[in-house]
Amino acid sequence: MLEFKIDQEKCIKCGLCVNECPVSIIALKDFPVIKDNKENACLKCQHCLAVCPTGALSILGKDPKDSISLGELPEHDKMVRLIKTRRTIRKYANKEVNKELLYNILDTALYAPTSHNKNSIIFNVIDNRERLNKFKELTYNTIKKHEENGTIPEKYLYVTKFQKVWEKKGIDILFRDAPHLLIASTSNATNLPKTDGTIALSYFELLANTNNIGTLWDGFLYWVFKYVAPELLEELGIPKDHTICMPLLFGYSATKYKRSIQLEGEHINTIK
Repeated sequence: MLEFKIDQEKCIKCGLCVNECPVSIIALKDFPVIKDNKENACLKCQHCLAVCPTGALSILGKDPKDSISLGELPEHDKMVRLIKTRRTIRKYANKEVNKELLYNILDTALYAPTSHNKNSIIFNVIDNRERLNKFKELTYNTIKKHEENGTIPEKYLYVTKFQKVWEKKGIDILFRDAPHLLIASTSNATNLPKTDGTIALSYFELLANTNNIGTLWDGFLYWVFKYVAPELLEELGIPKDHTICMPLLFGYSATKYKRSIQLEGEHINTIK
């Protein structure tokens, strides 16, 4: 049930909810209603709730009072500065991110758009250094086991070098001694699971950076999960019918960058 409800005392019959519905299942009679036999077509996007100027419309049991009003948006120049000065972090301070702040960022990043509005992304997070250190040990030991068993595809044998450097010198190339790890996983039943997860992680990264929390898109670790030791994902409780995208390491940076880099070359194709 959509639980589509209209507070008739607040409704001004403006028709915005009718015009905004992407699947055109709302009709304006005396008041807005869902068309007969059209409930199943609802995308559950809540555009109708969001567009109502008086907060008269409720759907899916959502109370408009619990929504955030639009208010002032970040200034353009500040967003430009945030995006252009973002750096990939490979050296982390010995400090964990406050859990209340961390879960606020995670919850907010899940508002990122998803294909067909499925919202099936799961953020799988290791929120403290002790747990990540245990998982790190497991990862390197698992790589060693696969090397000994000869089960690593030739293309990805280079990860064994990371394991040896870790074992002999304590140099951590896969996890960079970060305190936290985030993996977005998305149901394969969605249209674009990898894209959905990557967009959500990008939202997380930008919001994290506003709190001086740096990130690293960890391609090496992705190859380990995908082609070397996929059983590690089971250890993390990630469903087998989910697709992961590139993991994110994150934490407070041990390095303070002072300015942006300067891109070279033209990367915009204006179609004529």
